[in-house]
Amino acid sequence: MNNLILPEMADIWQQTLNWQPTVQQQTQFQRFYELILEANQQLNLTRITEPLEFWEKHLWDSLRGIVNLLKDARVGEEESSTSLSFIDIGTGAGFPGIPVAIAVPNCTVTLLDSTRKKITFIDNTLTALELTNVKTLTARVEEIGQQRYYRETYDVALVRAIGAASVCAEYALPLIKKNGLAIIYRGNWTEEETTSLENAVKQLGGIIESIDEFTTPLSNSIRHCLYIRKVATTPAKFPRSVGVPSQKPL
Repeated sequence: MNNLILPEMADIWQQTLNWQPTVQQQTQFQRFYELILEANQQLNLTRITEPLEFWEKHLWDSLRGIVNLLKDARVGEEESSTSLSFIDIGTGAGFPGIPVAIAVPNCTVTLLDSTRKKITFIDNTLTALELTNVKTLTARVEEIGQQRYYRETYDVALVRAIGAASVCAEYALPLIKKNGLAIIYRGNWTEEETTSLENAVKQLGGIIESIDEFTTPLSNSIRHCLYIRKVATTPAKFPRSVGVPSQKPL
C-alpha cells in the first residue's frame, strides 16, 4: 500500500494556479500522502486514497482556495513582505491547512480540530514532514472564538467540508482580524444560498467579496470557493455556544 506514488503534475499546477511545487515540496506531499494511507487503517481519515484522486481532491483543491495568495510563495521568502497567519477550522486529516503550510512556507498555520486522535496524527505528521510553521489546537471552534487569545487573531480562516456556509461563516469571522478573509470551500453552490449567506455574513461583520466557480483539472467536477471579507468587528455574541450555530444557522 505504501508504494503508491503521487503524480507530479507540474504542468497542471502551472496552468491552473501559476505555481508549482519545488522538489522538497513534492517530497513533503508524497510523505504526507503515505502517512495518511498508513494512519487511515485505524483512523478513517479519508475515503480518497487513489494517487490521482488524492492529488486532485486533497492537494490541488486545498491550494486552489488560496490561488490569489500563492503569489507570495512565488516571490520567495526573502522578498515577500507579508507573512500571513492562517487558521484551518475542522482540519480533520490536515486539509487544506497542511498543503497550504507546505506551499507557502513563510506563513503560519494553526490547525484546529475537536478530535484529539486527529490532532495526535497531525502532530506526528508535522514532525515527519519537518513543518515548523504549523501549530495544532484541540478545541471546539465555538469556544476559542470567544477567547481573547484567539479572537480576531488570524489573517485568513480556511473552512472545508464542515456544514452549511452560514455556519462556517459564524465559526470563521470571529477568529479573523478586521480586513481578514474567510475562505469557505464548497462543492455545488446556488443563488439562493448566496442570498441566505449574505444575510448571515452581514450579522457577523462581513461581506461576500467573491464567489469563485471552477472545475477540477482531472475529473472536471464543479467546485466553489466563497471569499468573505471582514469589514467590521464581529458582535460579541458570535460565535454562539457549542452546537447552536449548526442547529440554528443564521
